[in-house]
Amino acid sequence: MEPDLAVADELVPVLKELMRLEPLFHAAARDATPQRFEELVAPEFWEVGASGRRYSREFVLGVLCSRQRDPSEDDWKTSEFHVSEVAPDIYLLTYTLQQPGRITRRMTLWRRVGGQWKAVYHQGTVVQEES
Repeated sequence: MEPDLAVADELVPVLKELMRLEPLFHAAARDATPQRFEELVAPEFWEVGASGRRYSREFVLGVLCSRQRDPSEDDWKTSEFHVSEVAPDIYLLTYTLQQPGRITRRMTLWRRVGGQWKAVYHQGTVVQEES
């Protein structure tokens, strides 16, 4: 039932770069500051949260700032990273995020512009328990 998510050898360096940047969306990285967010997130960025609600770039920045002011003691774990190139210099990064009480599948669409990464879109989907 699960797809084969092997990463092509030529994409391994891209995967490693994006894995370092992705914790920005959880405020889990030491450099996940509002300034770093401004640098890494495209002006047209938006997100669909695990709730299905759509969020603007400004709203997501506000959440990041809130998490920075009051860091959670929750242990968030990421796994199952995969990347694919969907167009020249456009990459889809997918992974699983485990938080206390829920597991979500995450995806971020990244664009490389002049050697700089810009996140364009992010989405989370709750993994339902099997019945």
